[in-house]
Amino acid sequence: MSGPTEPEQPTLAGLAVPAPRRPRTPPTLTPAATLPVARVCVDLAPPHLDRTFEYLVPESLDAAARPGVRVKVRFAGQDVDGWLLERVADAEHTGRLLPLRRVVSGEPVLTPAVARLARAVADRWAGTLADVLRLAVPPRHARVEGERRPAPADAADAATPAAPDEPTTPAAPPAPAPPAPVAPAPVPPAPVAPAPEPTAWAPYRGGPAFCRHVAAGGAPRAVWSALTAVGEHRWSAAVAQAVVASLAGGRGALVVVPDARDVDRVCAALAKAGLPGVADGGPVARLVADDGPAARYRAFLAALRGTARVVVGTRASAFAPVADLGLAVVWDDGDGQHAEPRAPYPHVREVLALRSELEGCALLVGAHGRTVEAQHLVETGWAHEVAAERPVVRASTPRVRALTSVELAREGPAAAARLPGPAWRVLKEALASGPVLVQTPRAGYVPVLACGRCRASARCTACHGPLGLTRGAATPSCGWCGRLATGWQCDECGAPALRSVRVGSERTAEELGRAFPGATVRVSGARAEGGVLASVPDRPALVVATPGAEPDAPSGYAAAVLLDAAVASAGSGLGAEPDALRRWLAAAALVRPAGEGGQVLLVGDGLVRPTQALVRWDPAGLASRELAERAELHLPPAVRVAAVTGVRDAVAAVLARLDVPGLEVLGPVPVDAPEGAATLDPEVRALLRVPLGAGRALAHAVAASVAIRSARREGGAVRIEVDPADVT
Repeated sequence: MSGPTEPEQPTLAGLAVPAPRRPRTPPTLTPAATLPVARVCVDLAPPHLDRTFEYLVPESLDAAARPGVRVKVRFAGQDVDGWLLERVADAEHTGRLLPLRRVVSGEPVLTPAVARLARAVADRWAGTLADVLRLAVPPRHARVEGERRPAPADAADAATPAAPDEPTTPAAPPAPAPPAPVAPAPVPPAPVAPAPEPTAWAPYRGGPAFCRHVAAGGAPRAVWSALTAVGEHRWSAAVAQAVVASLAGGRGALVVVPDARDVDRVCAALAKAGLPGVADGGPVARLVADDGPAARYRAFLAALRGTARVVVGTRASAFAPVADLGLAVVWDDGDGQHAEPRAPYPHVREVLALRSELEGCALLVGAHGRTVEAQHLVETGWAHEVAAERPVVRASTPRVRALTSVELAREGPAAAARLPGPAWRVLKEALASGPVLVQTPRAGYVPVLACGRCRASARCTACHGPLGLTRGAATPSCGWCGRLATGWQCDECGAPALRSVRVGSERTAEELGRAFPGATVRVSGARAEGGVLASVPDRPALVVATPGAEPDAPSGYAAAVLLDAAVASAGSGLGAEPDALRRWLAAAALVRPAGEGGQVLLVGDGLVRPTQALVRWDPAGLASRELAERAELHLPPAVRVAAVTGVRDAVAAVLARLDVPGLEVLGPVPVDAPEGAATLDPEVRALLRVPLGAGRALAHAVAASVAIRSARREGGAVRIEVDPADVT
């Protein structure tokens, strides 16, 4: 009888038996001769991993593993992405170091200045460095990296010294092989030319001095209240002249605006000032996420490599790697598009303020209105105000009237009309001399319906969402689930009739078309059939637009009617009044000055303070009064606030570990869930309030508590927002 045999693993018939696996013998790694230790930010979400990790740089990766490149490393048994932050001679870790797996790309996408800014943003908003770097560095596009670099735009660019390892691009390359990626040139280009006189800044007290200071290499910080969006003094022309001043001083510039339409306006103004885009041989790069991953990464690389000295873009461009940044501009800082919806929820205004301090560049915060946060920068002395004197304001702006119920009392029953007699007469007269703007706060046809008898809100029988109409002859449908409300009856009184509560832009355009037969009616909005219009011709027409979608008119609108003031200024948030004024002023700025017959009518009983501020054209006055009230009530920005939202046990655990001097905990209180949503484990929110001087300590303490929660794997979900946009 034979001896014991090894057990056999049966296999299915017809399948080849694989060869036995042989244990892998790791090759002997030779570390790099100099600076063999790499400090890497690993792209992982857990907050307790928000620190750098040390890896060994193999000799084979010595040339490619430069600070700022993307790398692959081994972490917790898997390959993960990371950014190589720096290389050092000695490791702090006393054990064996794992080697870098590979260098994903030799392009150093993370510059030291942006890395410092990302760390400051993470600390300011109690986030992690990895979260911020995902916002700052766009995803890699390999094909774009391999594209041939453009030749220098002009003689000044040609005179720029190249980086030590940067090959010179020949005039006629014999082969299309891409050049090796290199770090940005450390020496900025020579000044393009002496800065011309900033004529667009002439109406503003301190405006020309700001531009001269920037051109001289200074770092002034200003909050600017722009007057008009038409003519030679329009805001985009003023921004372009400030950028020219920065280039004249030999430094770069960064302009961040809310949307792609504003990017187009600034780029057009820059081209008119002699600064075309990179594609046309100029120094301006357009960095907009909506343009697609390839175009976005191409613009990012143009700034990184020094081809573009000016970057114009939307929210994510606040981290653009502009070499030797001399001027950072944020336009319309009160627009919600400037608030990042992803963790750690930074705001462009505050990011650029941090960048101004870290890189010593000038900062310009501009808008037609004035946010309370911008006013706080002025009143604390951190920034200076750039604004026009009252005589200049009166000469540059249209005549503004508020048609409230008091003003319309003499109209009798017609005063309750959505378009009262005085507004109808202004529209009729203004149509004879050009286009007329009609701003309505609601999009769609009839977005909100109510019972025709008892006036109760009309709700969907399935999900309890609001009912509305998409067009005149349509069946009412739910705004949440889209179900058609056929055979609807009121839950309160049983009546089947419906009435409109809120009228949208489409219905407004239909009503105006009936009131002015023969007149051209255009609709501009994200939900309109033609989308958001960039501009309209200087011909008589009625232009109906929602806030933020108002198109430009080359010579300005003859008049503007701002409908539904009560709806536009309604809201329980802290910024409801300044935000309403901001939207009204943005539309009014598109109208011709009063000397040319321009008029603005505000229709409806809006809140008193923003209505009066619009009539006086005084956004700074409203912001100052709002700031004084918030300081008295200990509300932001006079204090620092953090919101902790999540299930009750998780929030309580985070709060129990906080120890900050002067900390005041408000709550936790239940968070209102959407109607019809499941509430098995309802969320609560606690507000943490400290004086301004303890803001950094609060962010550090909250981040540390969340890191402990992550390391212990405590249950439940928690969301941290430092200085949230809405604390109501």
